[in-house]
Amino acid sequence: MSEPKASEPMSRAPARDAFLAALGFELDPFQVRALDALDAGRSVLVAAPTGSGKTVVAEYAVAKALDEGRKAFYTTPLKALSNQKFGDLSRRHGPARVGLLTGDNSINGDAPVVVMTTEVLRNMIYADSPALRGLRYVVLDEVHYLQDPYRGPVWEEVIIHSPPDIDLVCLSATVSNAEEFADWVETVRGDTAAVIEEQRPVELHHLYMVGDRESDRPHLLQTFVDGRPNPEAARLDARSVRTPGWRGRPRGRLQTPRRIEVIERLHDEGMLPAIYFIFSRNACDDAARQCLESGMRLTSPDERTRIREVAEAKVDVLTDADLDVLGYSRWLAGLEAGFAAHHAGMVPPFKEAVETCFAAGLVKAVFATETLALGINMPARSVVIEKLTKFTGERHEFLTPGQYTQLTGRAGRRGIDDVGYAVVLWSPFVPFDQVAGLASTRTYALSSSFRPTYNMAANLVRRYPPDTAHHLLNLSFAQFRADRDVVRLETQLERNAELLAGYRESATCDLGNVEEYRALLRDTETAARVRPSSTGEVVQALDRIKPGDVLVVPGGKSGGRVAVIGTTRRRGGDVRLRALTPERRMITLSPRDFPAPPRPVGRIDLPTPYAPSSGAFQRTVAADLSHAELRTDGIVGVAPALSRSGDRAMALAAELDAHAVSGCPDLHAHLRAAERAERLARDTERLERRIRGRTESLARQFDRVLRVLEAWGYVDGWALTDSGAQLARIYHECDLLVAECLRGGLFDGLDPPSVVSLASTFSYEQRGRGAAPGAWFPTPELRKRWGDVERLARELELAEHDAGLPLTRAPDPGFAGAAHASAAGEELAEIIGLLRQLGEVAGDPQTASAAREAADRLFRGVVAASAAVDV
Repeated sequence: MSEPKASEPMSRAPARDAFLAALGFELDPFQVRALDALDAGRSVLVAAPTGSGKTVVAEYAVAKALDEGRKAFYTTPLKALSNQKFGDLSRRHGPARVGLLTGDNSINGDAPVVVMTTEVLRNMIYADSPALRGLRYVVLDEVHYLQDPYRGPVWEEVIIHSPPDIDLVCLSATVSNAEEFADWVETVRGDTAAVIEEQRPVELHHLYMVGDRESDRPHLLQTFVDGRPNPEAARLDARSVRTPGWRGRPRGRLQTPRRIEVIERLHDEGMLPAIYFIFSRNACDDAARQCLESGMRLTSPDERTRIREVAEAKVDVLTDADLDVLGYSRWLAGLEAGFAAHHAGMVPPFKEAVETCFAAGLVKAVFATETLALGINMPARSVVIEKLTKFTGERHEFLTPGQYTQLTGRAGRRGIDDVGYAVVLWSPFVPFDQVAGLASTRTYALSSSFRPTYNMAANLVRRYPPDTAHHLLNLSFAQFRADRDVVRLETQLERNAELLAGYRESATCDLGNVEEYRALLRDTETAARVRPSSTGEVVQALDRIKPGDVLVVPGGKSGGRVAVIGTTRRRGGDVRLRALTPERRMITLSPRDFPAPPRPVGRIDLPTPYAPSSGAFQRTVAADLSHAELRTDGIVGVAPALSRSGDRAMALAAELDAHAVSGCPDLHAHLRAAERAERLARDTERLERRIRGRTESLARQFDRVLRVLEAWGYVDGWALTDSGAQLARIYHECDLLVAECLRGGLFDGLDPPSVVSLASTFSYEQRGRGAAPGAWFPTPELRKRWGDVERLARELELAEHDAGLPLTRAPDPGFAGAAHASAAGEELAEIIGLLRQLGEVAGDPQTASAAREAADRLFRGVVAASAAVDV
């Protein structure tokens, strides 16, 4: 992998001049490098900030494919983004040459340019679709989405399994390991260029807005001053200590600014238009309602007229009854005043109107969920983040640097704004230093969420022999990163092996076995820690010790033979011995050093004159001590009537002193080396376990998935059963559970509304922390079928738990009643996609027909309001 240099000669594609002429502006250097790479026949990764123009590279790949008479597929992670790109490319190349496939919606799918969600392409690859013939380029927009824990693996499947003659155009936000990702793509796909641009097209200023009950309006402060966290903001945040308030209740001075105050302050500062991110659909709607009820108006009469024209054109496909149900009048009033909500729960015409008006600068404030940050072309001068925490359905999680970068990437309109603003609101739960820390993290590392699924396993079994299937798993970005870790760990392992050999050599003694001595030393120290029943006897024994006596001290660094050179009796009757070791170490011994009353095991004559601090004195004593003969009769050095624990400690000490190694002048060096070798050996064993875990994890998980499939009758050896072939065509996060329900006939004999209702349980997932809605089914038969679904879900959960696999998301009946009545909403888009899959794979003709009819019934009215829109 390499980045093309401007000086490298590149063959210029014929389509390039025409493409550049149609753009009408000069390319940035990174765009030129990327186009050069495509002209050289290479895949390319373009990692650049939001709004920098990386989509120009993708559009060139599309134009180049058309010029060559080939195809280009443009994939995105969201239907809304697919719809937007479909519109852009249709305007550029003509509607006859551009198609759209979003799983539940198909427009001109045989066109040479097709925009689709990434899952659609993955499904086409597994099915070996004829549509892949003639394909020249695949654009993977927002490719950093592959780290998404739920949908991310799809991107890796596409990169790994796409036909080898296809070049990829991967568009990513700025990530710190872009080169590593490009290296992986090159490993899997062949020659790949990494084109990295870290400079934002519009400078970004980070701001901190604090509500203050003692101020008329919120404080708006720079997050950084001279590159460091703003001390004024830190001091203000420190004032959030609770102080007595009205009626004596504790009340904080600071508060999160109210939404209306935020918009008014941004308006006063000339910082509109703004995208105000709130991680809740209901809260987005509430914010727009609050602005409307406050009487806020951000637009001129001319702008209001133009907004009404856009809105009426977008909702023209809806009936008056639909508009009444959707609260059109109230929504339009807010839109004309210059503000609106934007989230996936809105019907497509409303959402399209908001996007069009905001892009035209007519709407000044949009309250949006985070889905707006993913690729949809709605730049603003300012971005507001109300909270730096997000509720995931189970717990609150702090925004990651990647999520913060994605959200703030919308701030600053290229060619319009000199500066963009990222405004974070004060929160009592997030201190200012944490806000500054997140804002200062410029990039983040792209990670992999790849894992084998049941559908993936079935398709691998269907398409490849076992060794190839395992090889393809090992091609994943997850394994690539693990393997890079393995290289690092292997290097550490080699270094450990060299050190270990050196330590073991240093721990070798010609006089005896050092490890045997260490084992004896450990036993001695253990025995020495056991205290005798009476310390009085030890004190009495020490009182009888005279200078010149030789003792054996058990355990510790002072363990072994010592020569007593002085005794001291302290106040209270305690006795201290001053002693010298054979290594000329002067030590002080107390009753604590003896588990049993000691007795002399030998005696030496102390030199005269008596000068224990003299070096000559100590050398003579140490030499005489080393050669002194010790008594070995009975239990060496132990008085006869002592506790068994004390006996053992003193006996072991004597045995230790008599060991051949104890006389080695390099004993302490040997022991240090042996101790280091032991620690290093433990560390080496941990490294080996980590290496095994990294090299075997995906393969082990794949084998566990296969064991579950074999136990449930979907795989027989390395072959799919009929049920397995059906599973291979079900692309859903609940793939095996849906397949099991099909096999069990749970969809058979149901009318289309009932099929919709039951299918909704696999696609609906309650959002937010409120109480889960009760499971309401309109017929007794549906309630019975739901009970069977729950039973199968519990059985699958037990099987996955036993196999050590991630658990399949449990089905949720919260939307079943509304789905039966064909209520409109975002959830229906996913249900339509699942119903169409059931219509293709169901074995029972009546079930397949009911599923198809159910999908067609849902794809009407409000849901089909925009034929190419977010359904």
